[in-house]
Amino acid sequence: MRARAAEECQHIPRAVAVLAKDYGAETSTGQHSHKRAQLLYATSGLMVTTTVHGTWAVPSGHALLIAPRIVHDVRMHGTVAMRTAYLHPASLGLALPRSCRVLEVSPLLDAALQALAEEPVLYDEDGRGGHLAALILDEIARAEATRLALPMPADTRLRTLCRALLDTPALPYGIDDWADRIGLSRRSLTRHFRAETGLSFGEWRRRLRLLHTLTCRAQGQSLLQAARTSGYRSPQALKAMMRRTGDR
Repeated sequence: MRARAAEECQHIPRAVAVLAKDYGAETSTGQHSHKRAQLLYATSGLMVTTTVHGTWAVPSGHALLIAPRIVHDVRMHGTVAMRTAYLHPASLGLALPRSCRVLEVSPLLDAALQALAEEPVLYDEDGRGGHLAALILDEIARAEATRLALPMPADTRLRTLCRALLDTPALPYGIDDWADRIGLSRRSLTRHFRAETGLSFGEWRRRLRLLHTLTCRAQGQSLLQAARTSGYRSPQALKAMMRRTGDR
């Protein structure tokens, strides 16, 4: 079967086109965008996707739904086996996000994505391919969103704070320290941070440390190493944080 290309999948007269591709560890797609919505699904490895709106971690068993024309970069941690579905925006209806959303992938969605990747590009819309495409769209609409997202504020001062923590998640500064460093009162920092990200500063930092931990583990680091570079004194403290955020 002739290998299909990402550009080809943007223009075929079908609601869903699936492309299978594998990436080596620590590779990156570079910044790019697509005419269609995109569902990035990792059957193995960890993908971390970055846009101006935020950062999303996509471990195996999860998928990232990206709105059309959103400029994004995808970095691979560990060897990644990717299944990408390019989706006509109109076919998603209310399931189409404004930016990005991480979804849990059901066994049915997993099987349908892998099966449609084996079908011809111009599959029979009234046959098996069309049924698989409809199933994929239905499962995306039903999928539960997860907390594996890190929204970025637009305010320059808050963005400076977030960039520093993205570079070094273990920075020990508390909220009062950060308020002094970026020239805001504690109250203003707290209010603006929640208004722009939908999270408190503490919630945002815990989520960052969780994403950092997932990345470290995908790279083969021990839980002790992940804890130290995330800013926790012990693996036990890191595990406690992961339980609180609902991810183990």
